[in-house]
Amino acid sequence: MSQDSKRLLAILTAQPVVPVVAVANAAEGVALARALVAGGIGSIEVTMRTPAALEAIRAIVAEVPEMVCGAGTILTPKQFEQAEAAGAEFIVSPGATVEILDAARSSDVPLLPGSATPSEMMAMLQEGYEVLKFFPAEQVGGAAFLKSIAPVIPQLKFCPTGGISMKNVQDYLGLPNVLCVGGSWLAPKDKVAAGDWAAITALAQEAAGLKDAH
Repeated sequence: MSQDSKRLLAILTAQPVVPVVAVANAAEGVALARALVAGGIGSIEVTMRTPAALEAIRAIVAEVPEMVCGAGTILTPKQFEQAEAAGAEFIVSPGATVEILDAARSSDVPLLPGSATPSEMMAMLQEGYEVLKFFPAEQVGGAAFLKSIAPVIPQLKFCPTGGISMKNVQDYLGLPNVLCVGGSWLAPKDKVAAGDWAAITALAQEAAGLKDAH
């Protein structure tokens, strides 16, 4: 088994929504993490889309220990290594390459690789991966696609990300092969920029409550 499924399952089943965020600086990342924790969300994916990502991951790991902090949008082995060195507790990539899979094999940090087609999913299963990111979810078929995949490749479990909001989240959470979803709506850019952490805590509470509805 190439993937540490047990650790990933523990992270991904702890809450129905994993916030997918981009931060401008480390202080913003820490404040955002605290606001999410206050709302009952215990894991976060900090994407490598900003220069501050690695610094923010280090700061969240050090200052918000109750938050499980992962790194997302990992595209290269170098980024994988940098995220691991920063203390990321899980790694998320939008797809999978031989180089990324090689980096994961030599690391203790579990990888959640992205897949979007049956062939990619079969390839990941052959590589020992049973927990995958489904990305970009809405754009490649959404909940209906995952529902059709469930009886065909029942071994796989997914964290769909991309185009998901409170409007359609229950379509995904109701599927047997969905563990949780990734969502950027828990950290709206305008609320983060304004430092409106109370609003983000309220969004987190709403998302955390989906577990009861699931």
